[in-house]
Amino acid sequence: MARILAIDFGKKRTGIAVTDELQIIASGLTTVNTDEIIPFLKDYINKENVELFVVGKPKQMDNTDSQSEELILPFLKKLAKEIPSIPMYRVDERFTSKMAFQTMIDSGLKKKQRQNKALVDEISATIILQSYLYNK
Repeated sequence: MARILAIDFGKKRTGIAVTDELQIIASGLTTVNTDEIIPFLKDYINKENVELFVVGKPKQMDNTDSQSEELILPFLKKLAKEIPSIPMYRVDERFTSKMAFQTMIDSGLKKKQRQNKALVDEISATIILQSYLYNK
């Protein structure tokens, strides 16, 4: 089997998480500057077998798309053009940042460590991936 890679796209930073090859465990991989995401993904898939990109879909409480979706759509077009061999699947990402922050508190990280926005993005990507795995 191949890995599944999750993307928590952000204006400045993008969180990345991946599964193991058996697609059982979701783990945070890294956070990448958003302007470097496509080269990072190309490099990663040259080293690892990836069968699916799971991309967070930001929604409002009334289930409409949030304003962030306007930033994600051009990225999705570019990703599909640059890496057409790997399909994409969207997952509702409501509350992932809050869940990530709570995860940091629950794991005992100190206040200064919890202010690391890159870590929040990586944990958010992991939560998106866990959600996909749970519901597939």
